[in-house]
Amino acid sequence: MVRAGHQGRREEEGAVRLMTIGAFARAARLSPKALRLYDDSGLLPPAAVDPHSGYRYYAPEQLDRARMIAALRRAGMPLAEIATVCDLPPGAAAEALDAWWRRVSADTATRGRAVALLVDQLTERGSTMSDIRFRYAVRCETGTVRDTNEDTAYADDTLLAVADGVRGPAGAAASAAAVDALRSLEPADASAADLLAALAGAVTRADRAVRGHAAGDDRPASTLTALVRRGTRLVLAHVGDSRAYLLRGGELSRLTQDHTYVQTLVDQGRLTPAEAGAHPRRALLARALGAGGEVEADLAVRTALPGDRYLLCSDGLSAVVDPGAVHAALAGADDPESAVGRLVDLAYAAGAPDNIACVVADLVAA
Repeated sequence: MVRAGHQGRREEEGAVRLMTIGAFARAARLSPKALRLYDDSGLLPPAAVDPHSGYRYYAPEQLDRARMIAALRRAGMPLAEIATVCDLPPGAAAEALDAWWRRVSADTATRGRAVALLVDQLTERGSTMSDIRFRYAVRCETGTVRDTNEDTAYADDTLLAVADGVRGPAGAAASAAAVDALRSLEPADASAADLLAALAGAVTRADRAVRGHAAGDDRPASTLTALVRRGTRLVLAHVGDSRAYLLRGGELSRLTQDHTYVQTLVDQGRLTPAEAGAHPRRALLARALGAGGEVEADLAVRTALPGDRYLLCSDGLSAVVDPGAVHAALAGADDPESAVGRLVDLAYAAGAPDNIACVVADLVAA
């Protein structure tokens, strides 16, 4: 490191071309304290230090690195990883930053699910509600360009379910069989773990039922999205690209992730959500009942709270109606029947190129 001070005319002239720590901090839009931290960590040593006063001087060429470090810090990257990224060529640095953000996003999603489950558990412990029930409405309509309807929608006081069959008439039988397999679950008080195990077993039976409708090369498949109520607990099961939403306190949350080829490209960072919505293969399922090897369903436990409104639907609704319009329809309806009617009308207004299965249920005090 160059040491600047009273050591000759050449060094003094060199020091004049440097920037004081205050001037450099203002130019980089950083604080002197941040610059001292970056110096101590080896990220951004000053160009020169006065040997008598210890005062730091910086070269104008260091501004780009300082701004990059500050930007990465604002993004939340640890100092050790910043050092690696800053030492890479621009292209490699961009790839490293993208890979880091994917890890952070995945970790955040995992933590979010854990926190949501804990919040539900704590909310349930603090609730004095001994029981609740569903108040529901169901619609299953044929789209404007379809001759048959392979969707199935079902609701009763303990089960909400939507299934979307694939491959013609056999697909219709498959979706009905998938829902029927869940109707055999017996209402009973059980721990969250027991409920998850029971629902996992029911999904396995549903998968076998769908496979039972195969005939030669005609092998139907089906999505399945379902909510099973047991007292104040709800257990969610999901396979495919049908969806579940929750309207709580005026906010709409999507509870499921599509199991599609295009969604895997989004998860890998190879497509943006906007590009995925227009992709020609957006309906190609990566996971479904009756397809591939042993089915793996997404399972989750939620606490049932009075006032919540749930929507389960096939992609005949979600693929053509904007989420903002779905939100407005659910929030503006006085009851599930009105909400379902508005949603189906929106799908038809958008052309209804696919069949529309839709279940809306309110949780009310028993």
